[in-house]
Amino acid sequence: MSIEKVAKMAGVSAATVSRVLNGQQIVKPVTREKVLAAIRECDYQPNLLARQLRTSRSRMLLVLVSSITNPFCSLVVRGIEEEAERHGYHILLCNSESNPTRESAYLSLLSGKVVDGVITMDAVSCLPGLTAMIGDFPWVQCGEGDPDFRASSVTIDNHQAAVAGVRHLADRGRRRIALINSDMRYLYSQQREQGYRQALADLGLEYCQVEYVEGLEYAAGAQAMARLLSAEQRPDAVFAISDVIAGGAMSTLHQQGLRIPEDVAVMGFDGVPFGAITTPPLTTIEQPMHQFGIRSVQLLLEKIKNPQLPPSNEVLTWRLIERGSG
Repeated sequence: MSIEKVAKMAGVSAATVSRVLNGQQIVKPVTREKVLAAIRECDYQPNLLARQLRTSRSRMLLVLVSSITNPFCSLVVRGIEEEAERHGYHILLCNSESNPTRESAYLSLLSGKVVDGVITMDAVSCLPGLTAMIGDFPWVQCGEGDPDFRASSVTIDNHQAAVAGVRHLADRGRRRIALINSDMRYLYSQQREQGYRQALADLGLEYCQVEYVEGLEYAAGAQAMARLLSAEQRPDAVFAISDVIAGGAMSTLHQQGLRIPEDVAVMGFDGVPFGAITTPPLTTIEQPMHQFGIRSVQLLLEKIKNPQLPPSNEVLTWRLIERGSG
C-alpha cells in the first residue's frame, strides 16, 4: 500500500497525507481524521527509516516510567501515547524502575537519534544524573518536577492537595490522622508529608504518626496499616500516599473486623479506577493523569521544534473525590 493509494481513498493529495504523517498542524481536523481513517482501513505502514533519512527525525519519543505496574503510570502513558499519535509520533516505553544503569542504556537511544526526545517519570533525586545523561536533548519530567532543573515539567501542587485531604478528614471529626508514605526520593512524597504535617499543625492536632513503606504496593499498605493498629494509640483515619497503598490498608482493616469509615476512615491519592470498586469506595485526591500525559507530549514537541525555548513548569488542577471510605 502506497501513500498515493491512501490519498485516493481519503480524497486528498499525497502531500496532505504526508503532512498528517509528519504531525503538521496545518491540516484541518476533519481532513486529518479522514486521512487517519484511510490509514487504518488500509493498514498503511509508513517507511520510518526513509522518513528519518529525509527529515533527520525519527518521530519516536522515549518514555521512561518508574513502574508500568503502577496504575498511575499506566494512565499517564495512555495520555502520552494518544497525544503522540495525534501528532504523528510513536512512543518507545521503557520500565526504568529509576535504575541509573538501565536508564543509561535506554538514553543511549538519544545519541543514536533513534528517538527525538524523552519523557521521564523519575524521582527528583535522579534528576542530576538524568541531566548529565540527557544533555541538550528535549526532555520533559512528568508527574514530578523541580524548577531548579532545566527540564520542563508537569505536576500538581502536592502540598496543598495533602493539606486539603487532611482537612477533609478533620472536618468529619477525625482527630488521630496517620500518614502512610513511600519513597522519600520523590519530591511528591516530601511535599505530601509536608502538607500533612502543616495541616495537623494548623488544626491543632497533636497526633502525628507516619509509616514509611518501600514502593507503592498493595501488600506494603496492608503491612503499614497493621503496624499502625498495633500502636499504643491507633489512628481513627489514615491518609495514604497512593490509592493502591490505601487499598492495602483497607484490606487489613477488614481482616481485623474494623468498620470503614466508622472505626477508621481511609483516604487515598491519585484517583485511579481501582478506588471506585473498593469496599467501601475510596475517598481520594484525583490527579489529572491523562492530562499529565497530553501536556508532557505537547511541551516536548514544542521543545523539539524550538530547542531554544526555556523550561516550562506547569502545575495542573487536582480535585478531591468524596466516596464512602472517609
